[in-house]
Amino acid sequence: MKQAAVGFRAHSGWAAMVAVCVEKGAPRVLAREPVQLVETFTYRFRQPYHTAEKLPLAEAREFVAGVEKESQQLGYRAIRGLRADLQKQGIELTRCALLLASGRTLPNFESIIASHPLIHTADGVLFREALMCAAKRCGLETVGIKEKELLDRAKQTLRVPSAALMRRVAELGKPFGAPWSQDEKFATVAGWLALLSR
Repeated sequence: MKQAAVGFRAHSGWAAMVAVCVEKGAPRVLAREPVQLVETFTYRFRQPYHTAEKLPLAEAREFVAGVEKESQQLGYRAIRGLRADLQKQGIELTRCALLLASGRTLPNFESIIASHPLIHTADGVLFREALMCAAKRCGLETVGIKEKELLDRAKQTLRVPSAALMRRVAELGKPFGAPWSQDEKFATVAGWLALLSR
């Protein structure tokens, strides 16, 4: 059975999701869709640590934990649905690539809530970790790639200059129409690299 990978580029409350396979040495995009990671797509839920900053500590912890659980469920539902769609085409979804930020380790909850820069970081981490948990729950091998290293890593692995690579990835998205932004392009490259990683 042909294998595929899913690549994600996460944002506050949602992520770009792209499924990729490799045929005769060339990538092919199989699916592209945005995934909503909160049921209620408002600032309150898309920025959970910002919301928690204004709540009493116990309530803040409970609120963030609730958003985290919901995000993991929605991510799992999206990946499971994608996997089922691909199976119908005779394609097995085996890997997941997730674009990461700098990889800064976060301190405890109280320290995060007390620091506005850490609140920004924590909001991003929550949604990326939710997708990572969802992928693992689906049994996918997960690969984290720092976004700032993505194109250099692709250049080394694929032996294609970055500009040429991005032109090629832009072409891959044409059958899908808009949006085919940097979100989808980077998710595609990440998924492609995940298929080639060992």
